Amino acid sequence: MTTAYIALGANLGDRRANIARAAELLRATPGIEVTKVSDLIETAAVGGPPDSPPYLNGAAELKTTLSPQGLLECLLAIEAKIGRTRCEKWEARLIDLDLLLYGDQIIDTLDLTVPHPLMHTRRFVLEPLAQIAPDAVHPVLGKTIAHLHATVAGQA
Repeated sequence: MTTAYIALGANLGDRRANIARAAELLRATPGIEVTKVSDLIETAAVGGPPDSPPYLNGAAELKTTLSPQGLLECLLAIEAKIGRTRCEKWEARLIDLDLLLYGDQIIDTLDLTVPHPLMHTRRFVLEPLAQIAPDAVHPVLGKTIAHLHATVAGQA
């Protein structure tokens, strides 16, 4: 089993219920065991239109037998099941599930980049991730999540 970390976010509809439903669907997926889920934090939307509603964000630790591509496909299927459609980049969304880390692997394909290419710059990712995996190491930067979070938090 590989340990993977994902970000969970939502800024449309019943945000808390959408995230809870995503976690429930993950738990029901063969090959995935949800071992930790962070508290949720509310943050302003980043990168979208200025009138975007705020997000609820969290992180989850998974133990999985799925390949990185298989896990990505699972995350996309769960988003679709909850009702997410993809029309434009940075749009508001009912649910957003991002694969942050997959073991210590570095993956760069057309449809998957791990570690997530922006995670080390985003407090809304690092704060909940540091809660459940402070000692996890970013395989490109060689720094712990706690260190990355402290760095980003210090810039706020």
